[in-house]
Amino acid sequence: MTNSSAVNSLNLPNSALFGTDGIRGRVGDILTANLALQVGYWAGMVLREAAADVGPIVVGQDSRNSSDMLASALAAGITSAGIEVWNLGLCPTPGVAHLTATSDAIGGVMISASHNPPEDNGIKFFGANGTKLSKDLQAAIEAGIRGQSGSIVEPEKWGHLYFTPELIVQYVEAMQESLTPGTSLTGMKIVLDLAAGASVKVAPTVFKKLGAELICLHEEADGDRINVNCGSTHMGLLQEAVVTHQADLGFAFDGDADRVLAVDNRGRKVDGDYILYFWGQYLSKQNLLPKDEIITTVMANLGFERAWQALGGKVVRTAVGDQYVQAEMASSGAMLGGEQSGHILSPQHSVSGDGILTALHVAAIVQQSGKSLADLVDSSFQTYPQILHNVRVDDREARLNWDKCQPLQDGIVKAEAAMGNTGRVLVRASGTEPLIRVMVEAETMEVTKHWTEYLVSIVENHFVN
Repeated sequence: MTNSSAVNSLNLPNSALFGTDGIRGRVGDILTANLALQVGYWAGMVLREAAADVGPIVVGQDSRNSSDMLASALAAGITSAGIEVWNLGLCPTPGVAHLTATSDAIGGVMISASHNPPEDNGIKFFGANGTKLSKDLQAAIEAGIRGQSGSIVEPEKWGHLYFTPELIVQYVEAMQESLTPGTSLTGMKIVLDLAAGASVKVAPTVFKKLGAELICLHEEADGDRINVNCGSTHMGLLQEAVVTHQADLGFAFDGDADRVLAVDNRGRKVDGDYILYFWGQYLSKQNLLPKDEIITTVMANLGFERAWQALGGKVVRTAVGDQYVQAEMASSGAMLGGEQSGHILSPQHSVSGDGILTALHVAAIVQQSGKSLADLVDSSFQTYPQILHNVRVDDREARLNWDKCQPLQDGIVKAEAAMGNTGRVLVRASGTEPLIRVMVEAETMEVTKHWTEYLVSIVENHFVN
């Protein structure tokens, strides 16, 4: 399937093709139908070799205009490797993970760029157990694409493609079953921002099944509008809608619905730190949180960490990325983890981060508490002022090697020394977008703003043409 001329036509980067969350980029640049075809073929070959028994590969997609094209090319590659494809069509990323894990599939693939703008897309892989595909298998797929693989026996027959959107019902039922028996959201008015993406069919269905009164924003799948001024990265319209409709709370999903952020009844944003805190308290009271341990990332607010410690709990931080959180949870046996951005992992309920499932549990916790979400927030903890500034850096190689810029390293040392233990700095290259992210957190907004501006100016001077 792969030869030197085909490899040369792919316009592959010198750096690794697989990033922190699969393959992601601007469609028509690196991400093309030709690449998707090669990715599908080599994924089929590698996953087949790694499987004890050959089963199907589950494929889903979000609403981007390029998703049909990439899913079709990917399926062509997979079937040419002799593997059956179950194409779910439009569905959330965690739906692909769930159906992969609960069937005899040897892997799953989601076509989505998550919270990225409509012109981007991505190819995200899951192993047979529904978790992110191992780095070794990703490397084997990439080696095949680059023409560097060893000998693999060609299939004796082609695979078949089946359209199976009816399987999504199983995912919806599993989310309902994850709640305490008898849970009802009757009497709750909830606003959902569906980001014109993968959640437009599933989220309203499951919330209505539980009796909630819904107001839905951006409820039509739209490849031109996915994530545009809506969803979990643009929450202003949701905040206004919750207040205007006097709703109990609201939820905003990203384009593929693997993360969620909330809005309380006063219109305030409630991020992943608060979600972890509330869900952690609930699980702890049920004796379902081993060692009262929560796994999070270096982005988590110091206010959350110190509040959880004050309750006798333990917070463990990892690098940014849900795969790092998931790896630490698997190692420690933790039952709750996630990111401030709203990617929450609860392995007793789901094999992957799931924005819709998380929203259901948060709504149920609020309903059962007898209090408003605003009251729960006010009685929990105060966050430290935190500023996250994204600087666009189109030079991929320079961006990934940001830590070799000595003036920036000197600036970070200077800021950290000035703040001591009352603040912290985090600079990193995004694994999913052409950005260098600068985060500063301190006891006062004045100090936070000062050091953010200082570090951002260094990044702009040395990385932006």
